[in-house]
Amino acid sequence: MLDLIILTLHFFVCLLISFAIWHGPKDADLHSSSTGTVETEPDGLILIGKEGDIKKSGRVTARVNGREVVVFYHEGKFHAMDSRCYHEGGPLRLGEIEDINGQACIVCPWHKFKITLETGEGLYEGINPLEPSPTPQWQSKGVKQRIHKVTIVNGNVYLSPPDLSVSFDSDYFADKYKNGGDLAMEKQSNSEAAEQVVTRKQNPGECTNKEPLS
Repeated sequence: MLDLIILTLHFFVCLLISFAIWHGPKDADLHSSSTGTVETEPDGLILIGKEGDIKKSGRVTARVNGREVVVFYHEGKFHAMDSRCYHEGGPLRLGEIEDINGQACIVCPWHKFKITLETGEGLYEGINPLEPSPTPQWQSKGVKQRIHKVTIVNGNVYLSPPDLSVSFDSDYFADKYKNGGDLAMEKQSNSEAAEQVVTRKQNPGECTNKEPLS
């Protein structure tokens, strides 16, 4: 009788172990698949993070459907745009924010291109040669950087899905850097930057601080 009880207990223990092993990997896979992603709400809004956290850090970068987007909190307002500069794909998340003619602008750390946070316009400083005494003035190149609509609900920060029926210059680099392709391109950029330094040393009289209109 005792042997029968022991055998029955042994059977149930083995059954429980098998059940735990069968369910364990599925739970782990579910957890790992959700790590590093953003959540999409039923109405299509994409959850980026907590309002308080972004206010504290000043900016946060998220990958939405493989697309890099940077969200800024500056002077009481949230702004979001493609993370890669429309000019040559520089990382705007690393840029400084400057006030230019009353407009908050992110300055690309690679080539110092200025982009307004509010509208995504590229700004450049130019002169009108027809003026008697021409003086440099800030002018717009038009909207170059894709802007993403930010919505705050119950302390959470959401982005609206981009309207891809309208294209912007920054779309090219948003696609190029999709799904983790930025590491190789940043290495390439660093290599190009090193070559530019060598060129400047070889040609010290050459001026390289001009910003093209593109």
